[in-house]
Amino acid sequence: MVLSHNELMSKRWPVAAGLAAGVALDALLGDPRRGHPVAAFGRAAAALEARDYADSRRRGAAHAAACVLAVAGPAVALHRRTRGRPPWQAAAVATAVWAVTGARSLHHEAERACSSLLRRDLAAARAVLPSLCGRDPATLDAAGLARAVVESVAENTSDAVVAPLLWGAVAGIPGLAAYRAVNTLDAMVGHRSARYERFGWASARLDDVANWIPARVTAALTAACAPLVAGASPVAGAETRAPRRRTPSEPERGLVRGRLRGRARRAPRRDERLRRRGRGTS
Repeated sequence: MVLSHNELMSKRWPVAAGLAAGVALDALLGDPRRGHPVAAFGRAAAALEARDYADSRRRGAAHAAACVLAVAGPAVALHRRTRGRPPWQAAAVATAVWAVTGARSLHHEAERACSSLLRRDLAAARAVLPSLCGRDPATLDAAGLARAVVESVAENTSDAVVAPLLWGAVAGIPGLAAYRAVNTLDAMVGHRSARYERFGWASARLDDVANWIPARVTAALTAACAPLVAGASPVAGAETRAPRRRTPSEPERGLVRGRLRGRARRAPRRDERLRRRGRGTS
């Protein structure tokens, strides 16, 4: 059965409205202070890992499947319960978007780090960095801190904003919930270490697949919006492609990090030119 355009739109508008409302909720309220569902998922996944861990790709794949299905199952049930009830479906999608996105928190922490660096307060910048990424701030100077902030904003713009919204647009509530589970598992066990080299392999690969398109969309959006903030550049494409060679373990995030690194390097030069023009005309 082929749906007409009007029938298709009538079925999809609650999802679109829910996505927009969820973005607005995140912008207004930010992350919940207590009882964050993503944190609850992380605690449950860590508890399961304590029981099923083994230095094995097969065991790691089973762990990833169990965690994702534990979230996707209830999400599918909620999707089915609200289907055919547009207001309820829109409200459920909005709540899910609010729970799995983090634009306001990302902006807040990045601004704190930026203001500390502008004041040359490296101690304050180092104190903020752990809320953005897992790097050890004690080993970073001002340039290293700035780079870490830019790269974290780039990666998290894709992971915490663009990717969940895209998956929500494609698959509704199940897409939102499953993507966040996959991405959280990657953060927990997908990094390379002696413990997770094998166990986290499946989670890392699953996250790469889930982010293949969102990373490219984020890179394109960054390139499109950057001239409004930092000026255009004829070498933007090279900035996007280069990180794929430098960061083979995270090719998708490298696309977005490359965009923002290029913009971040060019912005100070543009600002310096503007200051010189201002001095010349004063």
